[in-house]
Amino acid sequence: MADIAATLRRPFPEQIAAFRARLGDLVPTARWDDIRRSAHDRAFMVAGATKADLLADLAAAVDRSISEGLGIETFRAEFRRIVDARGWHGWTGEGPRAGEAWRTRVIYRTNMRTSYAAGRMAQLREAGFPLWVYRHGGSLEPRLEHLGWDGLVLPVDHPFWATHAPPNGWGCSCYILGARNLAHARRLGGRMFEAPEGWEKISPRTGAPVGIDKGWDYAPGATVTDTILALRKKLDELPPRPSIDLIQSWLVSDVFKTWFAAPRGLSPLVRLPEEAAARIGAQRRVADLSAESALKQARAHPELTPADYALAQLTVDDPTHTVQDSPLSLVFIRDADDGHLLVVKATRSGQGLFVTSFRRMSARAVERQRLIDRLLRRE
Repeated sequence: MADIAATLRRPFPEQIAAFRARLGDLVPTARWDDIRRSAHDRAFMVAGATKADLLADLAAAVDRSISEGLGIETFRAEFRRIVDARGWHGWTGEGPRAGEAWRTRVIYRTNMRTSYAAGRMAQLREAGFPLWVYRHGGSLEPRLEHLGWDGLVLPVDHPFWATHAPPNGWGCSCYILGARNLAHARRLGGRMFEAPEGWEKISPRTGAPVGIDKGWDYAPGATVTDTILALRKKLDELPPRPSIDLIQSWLVSDVFKTWFAAPRGLSPLVRLPEEAAARIGAQRRVADLSAESALKQARAHPELTPADYALAQLTVDDPTHTVQDSPLSLVFIRDADDGHLLVVKATRSGQGLFVTSFRRMSARAVERQRLIDRLLRRE
């Protein structure tokens, strides 16, 4: 569970965008089921919270927990402060310490897990995986049905996912992985390739398919995928540190690895310091890697891996040298600890900002290049 909690506290752009898609509609409610199923994709609520200022404060506290990767104890302290300041009484769990711990845990984990799932769904759909793999989250008290779905591999358009995309209940930590083909799915733990018989059977007790808690028979984020992807593109509007953290989380994700193998469109790569962007007259701060540049780089430097690209931000943040290559371009150079040189070239083009070159050069290669440069200068 500690590993799962650590993962959920590691924010990424789509997860933050998924939660912020809800903030335009703060809904006063008396009961937890006043809002049902996919309506949660576009609305924020806390059962029993009916005042606008209280809801706004709670929403802001959850947003900070998600976007800054804060732990549950920090959220609990914020919750206590808000409840006291707003004079909220009569909420379920109020009074005993155990009750407060339970209520804050439900609010924290539910929002963390549903926003995480919604963000991941946006990533999976953008990456174009044809198959999805259901994986059990490894909870200490597993639901038998969820264990039974572990390793299930189905096409992304199978109706199973419309109701069974996790989380599938309170405390559920199941998740989905994307696969390019059946062999890839097997490597990810896939072992069943047909939906189990009776998967769509409805429980008369919950009104949801058997094995899914009441109100959880929907796919978090499915109705707002386009909104999530659009909000992710607003990295430029965030303060530097959250923006950089989000870009880094994207670069170390499996979805970036898939993008890197077959790039299309743009991928955010680094955020320039204010003074660096000003030197080349850039209005933007986040520099993208285009599919064209990624393919060109792959041909010229096949040794580069997605993990190498995650070092680009360090080069920009703490360069050994910075050279203004032209009025529109800056080159950042960093002497790495392993004897390599890291080189990032950022170029302004119109209203855009792009990384047009990234190199990881060995010391030997650097010496060869210096020798060639000296010879050329003599000519």
